[in-house]
Amino acid sequence: MEQSNQFLKTERIEKLMMLYAIPCIISLLVGALYNIVDQIFIANACYLGSYGNAANTVVFPLTVVALAIGVMIGDGCCAFVSICLGKNEISLAKKSVGNSIIMVMICSLVLTIVYLLFSDGIITMFGGTVNIETFLHSKEYFFYISLGIPFYMFGQAMNPIIRADGSPKFAMISILTGALINIILDPVLIFSFKWGMMGAALATVLGQIVTAILAIVYLMNMKIIQPSKDDYVLSASICQKTLILGITSFLSQISLVASMAAVNNMIRKYGAMDIIFSQKQYAQIPMAVVGIVMKFFQIIISIVVGMAAGCIPIVGYNMGAHEKGRVKSLFTKLLWAEALVGIFALILVEFFPLQLINLFGAANESSYYTAFAIKAFRIYLCMVIFACVNKACFIFLQAMGKAMASTILSMIREIVFGVGFALILPVFFDLDGVLYSMPVSDLLTFIIALIIIYQAYHQLSMQEKQDKI
Repeated sequence: MEQSNQFLKTERIEKLMMLYAIPCIISLLVGALYNIVDQIFIANACYLGSYGNAANTVVFPLTVVALAIGVMIGDGCCAFVSICLGKNEISLAKKSVGNSIIMVMICSLVLTIVYLLFSDGIITMFGGTVNIETFLHSKEYFFYISLGIPFYMFGQAMNPIIRADGSPKFAMISILTGALINIILDPVLIFSFKWGMMGAALATVLGQIVTAILAIVYLMNMKIIQPSKDDYVLSASICQKTLILGITSFLSQISLVASMAAVNNMIRKYGAMDIIFSQKQYAQIPMAVVGIVMKFFQIIISIVVGMAAGCIPIVGYNMGAHEKGRVKSLFTKLLWAEALVGIFALILVEFFPLQLINLFGAANESSYYTAFAIKAFRIYLCMVIFACVNKACFIFLQAMGKAMASTILSMIREIVFGVGFALILPVFFDLDGVLYSMPVSDLLTFIIALIIIYQAYHQLSMQEKQDKI
């Protein structure tokens, strides 16, 4: 057992990145595709169209809240376990896993109850009252999605823990299986059964249930860190250490929710002042379009975060084993890889926005829908390269145990800039100001990230020299 993860400090960095990052990327992509696949099928159902799209956009941030709590527990546990394994502290690793399982079960049940009790107010808070059709679709979709929250959070939280146990492929397969079920059931329930938003939600929830079941099967047969009965008793110190390491993952997701809430409400407010979108039949278009742009961005960010999060066990193990040179080398390769993903995404949004929007039923909508969608893609994501590098920086610092620096940088991006500019810029640029908020936030965050990246390199170099003495 002591030697089972030794290859993390001896194997080539490039090979380790491929081994851990690719399954993690696929897992996160598939997780993101749950909501995106729903939206694609909803958009192409003539009886739902842009009203269903707008409803999906309203509910999406609320699923991110569940994801934020799940990944905080899962990523925090993954980082803590990896550091413990690097130090050969197996008992602490087991305790963290046991405590994390209990924490995610409690949190998921509480969140589900809150969602079911206060659904109308929550939907209103996220811009669901743009018109009555959008509100009713949002309420229906949200109810069934809320019922699946415990399964969704459990599956998402266990995924990084399974990776930390040395099984990234199983982690990928468990998420992939659930998503395939969702993809198969969506057209059946939406087009054949005509169940509308309820059908889209049920397809998603059934897929999440399967993922959760597979996670439970794995937890009963873990390779390295099989918890004992006593490890499931909550320990304040273990929970604290786990959550501190996962707080960046939580904040990066939950602050995105705050940003989306601000964006949705500014769209509702300034869309009502627009010559075209103030008309009842077009009122839902800006909400639907920006939601689609966010979903595409979510795909890109899933790749970016997957690459970085997949490296967490490698970073944590090598930090614990005092192999700072390998950590620095991994950071360099990761930043270059993230930048290349950003370049590819930029080419897509700037040169092929029409093709992207057509995936979401643009052919069934008005010319105003298409024109606004093209503009939204090109403006909102014009600084996507910087966004990719920023996300990589947040997560890598977290994996190094620098939770404070990572948290501060994440909060500046999502709360100070993300919410701030979404509220301020529309005052000067009307509806277009909402679109400008994203690139301005990413550019300014990148300038700050450069300073933190330089400091991280310098500290790793100094620690590397000390380790050699």
